[in-house]
Amino acid sequence: MDSFNFSEAWSIPQAPTGYKSGFIGIIGRPNVGKSTLMNQLVGQKIAITSPVAQTTRNRLQGILTTPEAQLIFVDTPGIHKPHHQLGEVLVRNARIAIDSVDVILFVVDGAQPAGGGDRFIVDLLSRTENPVILGINKIDQQTDSQQLDRTYEELIAPYQWRIVKFSAFTKEGLDELLQLLVTHLEPGPYYYPPDLVTDQPERFIMGELIREQILLLTREEVPHSVAVTIDRVEEDTTITRVLATIHVERDSQKGILIGKGGTMLKAIGSAAREQMQKLIAGKVYLELFVKVQPKWRQSRFRLSELGYRVEE
Repeated sequence: MDSFNFSEAWSIPQAPTGYKSGFIGIIGRPNVGKSTLMNQLVGQKIAITSPVAQTTRNRLQGILTTPEAQLIFVDTPGIHKPHHQLGEVLVRNARIAIDSVDVILFVVDGAQPAGGGDRFIVDLLSRTENPVILGINKIDQQTDSQQLDRTYEELIAPYQWRIVKFSAFTKEGLDELLQLLVTHLEPGPYYYPPDLVTDQPERFIMGELIREQILLLTREEVPHSVAVTIDRVEEDTTITRVLATIHVERDSQKGILIGKGGTMLKAIGSAAREQMQKLIAGKVYLELFVKVQPKWRQSRFRLSELGYRVEE
C-alpha cells in the first residue's frame, strides 16, 4: 500500500489541461456503508468496516486518481446524537467536513426507509452552498425498491439534489456514481501524487486494522471503549515487528479482550496480522498489550493523546 510519509517531501506532477480535482465529503448516519464505499472507490482497504455502528472515528481521506480527475474522499464519522466527549468530537468533526469539501455525497441505507437520523442530516445539509448528491446504498438488499426510494425522494424534494443508486458491496452503480461526482468537480491540480491512495501513514492504518478485529470479535461486549496506539514498528529484510497497545476503560473490558488463557487476544492478533501482511506485502510479527485508561472517551486530553483529532 502506498502511504504518506510526513517526514519526506514529494514531487507532485503538473495536471494536464482541463484536469479536474476536488474533495468529496462522504456524509451519513452510522453504519450506512460509508467506509465500505470509500474502500471500493479507491480500490484498496484503507478504512475499517464493521457491523457495529460508529466505526469511523478520525476523518480519513482516500484518493482516487483517474485520467480525468483526482477525487479525494473524506470519510467522516456517522452523524448521531453524542453520548460522551468522544461522540461530541466525532459529530463536530463531521459537521465541519460539510463546509470544508467541494462536493457532498450523502449516503443512505437503501434497504431501510428514511428515518429521523436522515431528516436531521438533510436539515444540516440544507444550509450548505456545496453541491449535494444523494447516494442510495445497499440496493442489493432492497425488497421493495420503489417504496423505499420514494421515502428518500420525498425527503430531499425541496432541494432538487441529484440521486444515484448503488451497492458498495457488489460495486453495482459505482461507475455511474464516479461519473456524476466528476461532473461536479472544478478544474484543478493534483493535490497528491497520482499513485497515493490515502493521506494517512501506515501506522494509522495498522492501528485501525487491530481495532477492526476487536469490533468484529467482541461485538457488543467491548464496543467503542477501545483505542489502539502503535508503539513501535521495526523493519528488517524478512519481517516487520509491530508492538501495539489496546486502551480500554475498565478492568472487565481488559479481561474480555485477553480472554481465557489469552485466547481472545491471540485471535485478535492473528486476524489483524493477516490484514497487516496484505497492507505491507510482507511478513509481520504483531505483539499486543492491553492497558486500562479510565474514562478516556470523556477527556479531550486523552482523546488528543490517543490520536483523535479535535477539529476547531
